[in-house]
Amino acid sequence: MGGRKKTAWLPPIGSVATYVGRSSRMTKGAYNVRIVAEACSGRMVVEGIGRNGCVARFTIKRENLAPLQPGLFD
Repeated sequence: MGGRKKTAWLPPIGSVATYVGRSSRMTKGAYNVRIVAEACSGRMVVEGIGRNGCVARFTIKRENLAPLQPGLFD
């Protein structure tokens, strides 16, 4: 079978990325986050704005990160 395993995008620390979550509670399924650190097992520590408006840190799978759309913060 000729399928290749897709390599997850590895964002640099400090950059802004889009977290494409599966939760229906998230607005349109995407959430802009700042990359804080790389964790173990293909996960990343990120910061985002929490429900109460404060900065929240959480760990997500790297495969759920995507680059920002062109021109969003240019």
